Amino acid sequence: RTRKGVGMEIFQYLVDFMRSLVEYSFLGTKAMGFPSYGIAIILLTIVIKLILAPLTQKQVQSMKGMADLQPKMKAIQDKYKDNPQKAQQEIMKMYKDLGINPLAGCLPLLVQMPFLIAIFYALQGYPYDPQYAQFLWLPNLSDPDPIYVLPVLSALSTYIMSKQTSASGGNNQQAKIMNIFMPLFIGYISLNFASGLVIYWVVSNLFQLAQQTLIYRNNK
Repeated sequence: RTRKGVGMEIFQYLVDFMRSLVEYSFLGTKAMGFPSYGIAIILLTIVIKLILAPLTQKQVQSMKGMADLQPKMKAIQDKYKDNPQKAQQEIMKMYKDLGINPLAGCLPLLVQMPFLIAIFYALQGYPYDPQYAQFLWLPNLSDPDPIYVLPVLSALSTYIMSKQTSASGGNNQQAKIMNIFMPLFIGYISLNFASGLVIYWVVSNLFQLAQQTLIYRNNK
């Protein structure tokens, strides 16, 4: 077997594992007397975010640190605008003096990505029991939200979260554009995603928003 084939097989195991977790979460709500796939997804999302919380914390702290340094980086680039090599040297010296690794936020994200992608595929095609597929105003968690509440919530929560992350990032025009584009993009693709998946995304955003708020407050 090729490496690609082995990788796809391992990833499929991870997707199947995530689907099993959804089913176990649902059976948990059933055992408590209120069978609900919607509540099961919310509970599972919180558990996953709690497990990944230490990695998320490292990632958020690194992103916030880099955002805080944007004005200083801009000042160095302006000072040595005729000497890009010198500007790069000064920026690297600043990283070293402050004990900041610009790549520190990448590893936690890379570790989380397989799990996030696996839960995406697990929920997008999850075979809900039709008897319990309805949740709140949603006729079926397998279908998109018919009144677009979840896509709006996904876009809004993504916007608030990204805005909070880059709040001290100075006047970085690229960051400002991404803060507008990404929420709109997430909201747009959520129009066609299964409601169960968008519930996961919204709850995950709200959890991380609360976590970021605590991190920033403690850092201050």
